[in-house]
Amino acid sequence: MRALSRGLTTYPDHFTFAAKLTTFATKVYLSGVILVGTVKSPSLRPWLGLIAVSLGVALIVVDITIVNVILAPIIDDLAIGSVEAQWIQESYAIAFAALLLITGRLCDLHGARKIFLIGLVVFGVTSVVAAIAPNGGLLILARFLQGTGGAMILPTSLALVNATFTGKARGQAFAIWGSTIGAAAAVGPLLGGWLADFSWRWAFGINIPLVAAITAGALFFLPASPRTAGRIDGPGGVLSAIGLGSLAFALIEGRTHGWLITTEPLSIGGFSWSAGPSPVLVAFLVSALVLLAFWRRQAALGRKNDEPLMDVRLLSIPSFRNGNVVTLFVGLGEFGIIAVMPLWLQFALDYSAFQAGLALVALAVGSFCASGASFSMTASALTQVRIGLLLEAAGLVMLGLIAATDSTWWLIAIALCIYGIGVGFATAQVTNVILVDVPAESAGQGSGIQSAARELGAALGIAVLTTLFFSTLASSLRDRLTSTGLPDRDAEQLSAVVSQSAGSVIPSLSNAPQTAAAADAAREAMATALEVSSYVCAGMLFLALAATLFIAPRTVGAGAEHEPARQEPTPH
Repeated sequence: MRALSRGLTTYPDHFTFAAKLTTFATKVYLSGVILVGTVKSPSLRPWLGLIAVSLGVALIVVDITIVNVILAPIIDDLAIGSVEAQWIQESYAIAFAALLLITGRLCDLHGARKIFLIGLVVFGVTSVVAAIAPNGGLLILARFLQGTGGAMILPTSLALVNATFTGKARGQAFAIWGSTIGAAAAVGPLLGGWLADFSWRWAFGINIPLVAAITAGALFFLPASPRTAGRIDGPGGVLSAIGLGSLAFALIEGRTHGWLITTEPLSIGGFSWSAGPSPVLVAFLVSALVLLAFWRRQAALGRKNDEPLMDVRLLSIPSFRNGNVVTLFVGLGEFGIIAVMPLWLQFALDYSAFQAGLALVALAVGSFCASGASFSMTASALTQVRIGLLLEAAGLVMLGLIAATDSTWWLIAIALCIYGIGVGFATAQVTNVILVDVPAESAGQGSGIQSAARELGAALGIAVLTTLFFSTLASSLRDRLTSTGLPDRDAEQLSAVVSQSAGSVIPSLSNAPQTAAAADAAREAMATALEVSSYVCAGMLFLALAATLFIAPRTVGAGAEHEPARQEPTPH
C-alpha cells in the first residue's frame, strides 16, 4: 500500500481526473446493468454468469499487456538475457493464436462451459508456475501453457454468450463482453506498474484468487452447454496449430529478426539462426503452405459431410464471412496503437510506468461508458459497430493532432476516452454481427474462427505499427540531428541506438549535457512517430468501416427474427 500511496501522492491531478472518470463510467455501466437485470430480464442468473465469462476474458487479455510493464524487473531478478525476455513476452501470444481453431471445435464437441472451466484450471495452474519460476526457462514454459489456457477461454466465452442470450439481450451481453476486452487491455499496464512496486511475481500470483472466483461463478451461474457428437480432425488440428503458430510468430518477430534477411540471430536452446534468409520469411512460407493444406483438407471433409475441424461452409454465411473481414481490420487498427503509445508517454513525456497506466484508464472508462449506453440504444448491432469505428478513428485522429513533447494529460485523456467509447461499441457488436446467423451446433467453430481473425489482426496490427513507429522514429531523428550539423554517420548511429532501445535511452541522454539536445530531438521524433502511427491506425479503422458496407443490414437487425436453431443442453 505504501507504493500505491506514493504513486497517488506523486500524481494527484492525474489520479483525481481518472477517479472522476471511473466513477462516472461505473455509474453509467451499473445503471445499464440494473436496467437490464431488473426490467429486461426475468432472471439475473444469466447476467451473473456473463460477469464470470467477461472476467475470464479480462484475465487473459490483461496477461497479454501486463508483461510489457514487468519485463524489466523480471530481467533483473532472474538474470536473463534479451532472447529469453523476448520469449517471455511472446510465447503466450503464439500459443494462444495457434490453438484457437482446435479449442473452438472442442467447444462444440464437449460443451462450451466444460472447455471454459478446463481453460481456467490450466490458466490458474500455469499462473502458479509462472509466479514461482526460479529461472527464465520455466517461466517461458509457463507462458506457453498459459497461452493454451487462454485459447480455451476466449472462443468458449463467445460461444457461451451467443448461446445464453437471445434478441436484444444478446447485443447487450456482447456490449459487456466487448467493453471488458477494451478495459482489460488498458488496465494491464496500470496493474503491472503498480504490482511491479511489490514484486513482478504478483502479476501472475494475482491470477490465482481471480481464477477461483471466476470458476465458482461459472459453475453456479452458467448452465451445462449443448454439445454435438463427433471427433476432432487430428491431422487438421496439427496443420492449424503449425500454420497459425508460424503466422503468429512471423508477425510478432518480423521487426526483431528481419522480414527477408536475418538481421538479429534467433536463439532457441542451443540452436542459433544467425545468417541467410530470415526465420520470419521461412515462417511465412511454412504458414502459407500449411494453411493451404489445412484449407484443402477442411473443404474436402466438408464436401463429404465428414467432420472438419473448421467447417469452411460457414464462410458462405454473408454476415459471418464479411464480419470476420471487419474484425481483421479492427484488430489492425485497435491493438497497434496500444503497443506504441506507452513508449511515447514514458520517454517523450517523462511519465512513469504508473502514470502511463493511469493515462490508459481513460480508454477503459470510455469502453465502460459505451457498454452502459448501449443497453438503452435501439440501433442495430451493425449500426453500433459503425458508430464505434467512427469514434475510434476520431479519437486516434485527435491523438495524432495533439501528439507533441508537451501534450497535456487532459487532452490525451479526452482522445483516449473517445477512442475507448468507440472500442466499447465496435469490439462488442462486431462479434454479435459475426455470430448472429451461425447455427448453434457450429457456435464453437464460429467462435474459434472469429477469435483467430481477431488475434491475427491484432498481431498484424502490432507488427505493422511497431515497424512503422520505429522506422519513423529513426528517420525523423536522423533528419533532425543532421539538420543541426551532426555528421551523417553519427546521426545514423545515434538514431539507431534510440530506435533499438525503444526510446528507453532518452532519459540517460537527457541527463548528460553533451547529449541533452539529442534527447530533445529524440522526444520530438517520437511524437512524430506517434502522430503518423495514429493516422495510420485511423485509416485502418476507416477501412473496417468501409468493409461493413458489405454486410447486409437485414442480417443483423434487432436479433429476434434471426435466431439460430438451438439445442437442449446435454449435462456433462
